[in-house]
Amino acid sequence: MGYTYLMTGATSDVGTALMRRLLTNAPEDTVILAQGCGDVEKLAGLCAEFPGKIRPFDVDLSDPYKVDTFTQVLATSCPAPTHFIHLPALPVVNTKFKNFDETRFDKDMEVQVHSAVKLCKAVLPAMAKAKFGRVLFIQTSYTIGCPPKFTAAYVMAKSALGGLVKSLAVEYARFGVTVNCVAPSMMETNFLKDTPELVVKAAAEANPMGRNATPADVVPAMAFLLSDEAGYITGVTLPVTGGSAIV
Repeated sequence: MGYTYLMTGATSDVGTALMRRLLTNAPEDTVILAQGCGDVEKLAGLCAEFPGKIRPFDVDLSDPYKVDTFTQVLATSCPAPTHFIHLPALPVVNTKFKNFDETRFDKDMEVQVHSAVKLCKAVLPAMAKAKFGRVLFIQTSYTIGCPPKFTAAYVMAKSALGGLVKSLAVEYARFGVTVNCVAPSMMETNFLKDTPELVVKAAAEANPMGRNATPADVVPAMAFLLSDEAGYITGVTLPVTGGSAIV
């Protein structure tokens, strides 16, 4: 029997890599409900590669009314998700706290945290009733130990997600629903488009492995936490850092 994956931020580099991994050799009735925002054309290649298995949705998660509409569409026209993977975030902007952009921070909180709350409220009851579910968030190694300077907004939003994960993990464990995070170190994707090249290079040089992470490093850990075999692992934030953040 195939699963139904709800993936937000599916058009990201990590999202597309994870979709390919999940769909390769998947049962015929597997489907991914894939959210993007103004960029779902990025999924065209995957849709052609896996015909009928990806249903794209163009939804602006920074707009709570559009998120509400999205949850209604999911409830009325889609199979109940067995897995929920939440990946979206605004790109990191490295800036001193005196220049903190509150408007941008509010938007990022809508995208990362408030939409996660609404979508979890929409999908977790059915998972609990089915006695099975997997929920996965992407965090950051910045929340492990001492974060780098000039990342307050990003660290605050990711820390809020960490609190949500722990709370949901405790509440839903008895229903067979696991809730976990992966926490990569700096990952070289389009997400870093607003990060100075010198910062990216310095992070790579400081990493014990001498390089930054890639989606290929992170996706296997995500796939494991989403798997049937990970049924006794919940409330975990798994570092994928090449040794730069160790717990």
